[in-house]
Amino acid sequence: MSKQLKADLMLILITLFWGISYYLSDISLSDMGSFTLNANRFLIAFFSAVLLTFPRLRNVSKNTLKYSLIIGSALTVVYIGANLGVQYTTLSNTSFLCGLAVVFTPILSSIIHKKLPDKKLTLVIIMTTLGIALLTLKDNFSINYSNLLGDVSSVICAFVYAIDLNITEKAVSIEDVDPFQLGVFQLGVTGFLSLFLALLFEKPHLPTQPTIWASVLFLSILCTGVAFVVQAIAQQYTTASHVGVIFSLETVFAGIVAFVFAKEVLTFKSYLGAILMISSIFIMEANFKELKEKRQKNKG
Repeated sequence: MSKQLKADLMLILITLFWGISYYLSDISLSDMGSFTLNANRFLIAFFSAVLLTFPRLRNVSKNTLKYSLIIGSALTVVYIGANLGVQYTTLSNTSFLCGLAVVFTPILSSIIHKKLPDKKLTLVIIMTTLGIALLTLKDNFSINYSNLLGDVSSVICAFVYAIDLNITEKAVSIEDVDPFQLGVFQLGVTGFLSLFLALLFEKPHLPTQPTIWASVLFLSILCTGVAFVVQAIAQQYTTASHVGVIFSLETVFAGIVAFVFAKEVLTFKSYLGAILMISSIFIMEANFKELKEKRQKNKG
């Protein structure tokens, strides 16, 4: 089994955890504020990782600490947006809109490198724009103000996460950046920033019920601690865009969980929008030229 395949399988497992995380976040937010949840989630993950792997966290380079600070700050914004999405729109909307990170990644690349988008990217932009409209607007295509904050927050979450993926890809390519240490220390940065915000705007506390504890621990250990450390390590063996297309499966897993456990049923229009968005993600990442060449080679 190649290193890339191993990395892909690990990332798919992470994606499954994140698909479940929207539902668990919804449960947890019934007991605590958004900043408090993020503080609990990331600090439990950080201190668990430190206790279990302390010998590997010594002799940290300045670049590792620098990128941990940058990526951790970005993740703070990402999870504020995700939690607002869970609170103020449907779980399905949140997951589909947060999945736009894979589309934003190449768009940002085009802007940074001052290149006009190619035909495929132009098609994807049109499809995602139409998909967002079908998913978030009312049946008469007027703005659904009751969900507006959650929908916009989810899109911001996706945009900032696209930035995060590109920064992580750059960071792990630097010789003196340790991907494992990067994965752990970014958790600490996000946790302490979230705790600071919770102290400013909320009354932070630990979970108060066994069900909430179970949700927060699953979010902390599997969806956060394991997930972000594995992501940082796995990105040594693949690209940000490749990671993005694997993470697009998160929307599928989240939609299934929302349907089964939260009993969310979308309208036909909304499902059509979701299908357009998921299709655009796979079109963005598919290498049609390579597929065509392989088909011609097999025929020959």
